[in-house]
Amino acid sequence: MAARSHPTARQVRLGTELRKLREAAGLKAREVAALLNSTSAQMSQVEAGIAAVSAERIRRLAAHYGCTDEAFIDALAAMAGDRSRGWWDEYRGVLPQVNLDVAEAEHHATSLREIVINRVPGLLQTPDYARAVFRYMRPELSESELEPRVEYRLRRRCVLEGDASTPYETIVHEFALRVRVADRQTAVAQLHWILDQIEQGHAAVRVIPTDQDGFAGAGASMVYARGSVPRLDTGLRDAPTGVVFIDEEPQLERLRTLLRRVEDASLDPVASRDFIHRLTKEL
Repeated sequence: MAARSHPTARQVRLGTELRKLREAAGLKAREVAALLNSTSAQMSQVEAGIAAVSAERIRRLAAHYGCTDEAFIDALAAMAGDRSRGWWDEYRGVLPQVNLDVAEAEHHATSLREIVINRVPGLLQTPDYARAVFRYMRPELSESELEPRVEYRLRRRCVLEGDASTPYETIVHEFALRVRVADRQTAVAQLHWILDQIEQGHAAVRVIPTDQDGFAGAGASMVYARGSVPRLDTGLRDAPTGVVFIDEEPQLERLRTLLRRVEDASLDPVASRDFIHRLTKEL
């Protein structure tokens, strides 16, 4: 079992799911270690995502735990067997690990749903808009530090493009569309870019107007990333210290409920597109 110094969120998630299966079976780590010719300390590393585990061992563990969900077991085995490096690995050591984890989560999702209140979603930002946001939020960044962040944000768009694009829906508050992070020209260009993405089928956009009844806020921006099987769905929630990954079912259900409530307060996609068209004239 090869040790990792900095496991990714996806590697941690695999270990977490193995721990959940073990605990559901009522077994201790030391009771399972012998099955793999291992130790309880090494089992703890596997369950923390620090140590790798093979697909074959995943299947042995699942059988030992009495798990009969074949689709779930196959998905875990696929996670364990995936040794490929994504484009985001080019930024390792350049950007914080959580940035890379977000791109990896987007890459592996089967669909993405997002709520954004304060700013245009990152997946839909233009270069000038993204640059202005980074300059405002991180004024201490030099140009050499800022440009990789802008480039990285733009490269994340790849999940929305091509034959294998990921279905993406975002619910955006009117405030986010009106706020000028830079100037009028940047704001208008940003709205036209969103309309272009809608037209090309890259994004389904719903708008919450400021005068809409029945909307009391969303707490913070969030993404719901659907996994290859429902048990691997993931929530990504903005927090003061950065993005928080959510994998516990009670919390995921709260996110699904929030999505339904926010969607109920939003315009449908056609009305939202027309709304954005009008905004381009008003700004």
